[in-house]
Amino acid sequence: MEPLEKKDAAFIEIHDYLDHLIIEKGLARNSILSYGRDLDDFTDFLKHRNDSPIHANAETLSAFTRHLSTGGLSPRSIARKLSAVRGLYKFLLRENRLRLDPTLHLERPKTERRLPSVLSHYDMDKALNTPVAGEKRGLRDRAILEFLYACGLRISELINLKLSDLHIEGGFVTVFGKGSKERVVPLGEKSLEWIRRYLKEERPVLLGKESQDIIILNRRGKKMSRMGLWKIVTGYARKAGIEGHVSPHTFRHSFATHLLKGGADLRAVQEMLGHADISTTQIYTHVNKDYLKDVHHTFHPRNK
Repeated sequence: MEPLEKKDAAFIEIHDYLDHLIIEKGLARNSILSYGRDLDDFTDFLKHRNDSPIHANAETLSAFTRHLSTGGLSPRSIARKLSAVRGLYKFLLRENRLRLDPTLHLERPKTERRLPSVLSHYDMDKALNTPVAGEKRGLRDRAILEFLYACGLRISELINLKLSDLHIEGGFVTVFGKGSKERVVPLGEKSLEWIRRYLKEERPVLLGKESQDIIILNRRGKKMSRMGLWKIVTGYARKAGIEGHVSPHTFRHSFATHLLKGGADLRAVQEMLGHADISTTQIYTHVNKDYLKDVHHTFHPRNK
């Protein structure tokens, strides 16, 4: 279908939601286009029923799910489209445009859970060592990678990290995650060494005459954008010659997986990641099982 025009008042909520994803969430253009296509299917369905997002109810959403199921889509595609619709209604609830969420009891299609992408220790070392301290912004970029891997931070958590959140003597950072939930994450001595150097040698240069409590600064001494940090991380991964897609979240996945592989307690990793539900953290145990299978295959005498 053609993109909806702003004057289509019945579907203004969807335009507002997409604007929210761009401005507040900082999603990339391709992600916004993907959300838009998924929500196009929903608007087509509603128009066919002479309905609108604001008036849709639980029965409407169930009918939409059945409609998707008969369209030859894979369970993963259906789940993705329903996820976009759920996001829309969560937004409308937060904006007080709705009192009830019609997607609340919507069943999720059963899909295989995709295992997160994880870097090996070797590739992680390559990535961390790629920024050159003597080059412009090299110390800042090394500090970015150290924060991501040492603490498993989300990109939004890192760009909002303040000097007052960093406790160098204690060796930890205070992080405010989803829902402003506070947690404490330790920092190893190797990471602290690079962070100290950045704060002492390079941050004052970036700061200039600005007054700023944010730790990670862009070249103008301002808070870095999500996209700016994402480009830095992906750029160094390419420069290090690491194959596959590497994002800031890959460092978070690697942080959790390497901790569990080293024998860390699952509850402790859950706390450091800021997961409300331990089942979210348990996905990393599946990655760890693959590692254990490799070890078993390599070292068990029956496999020789």
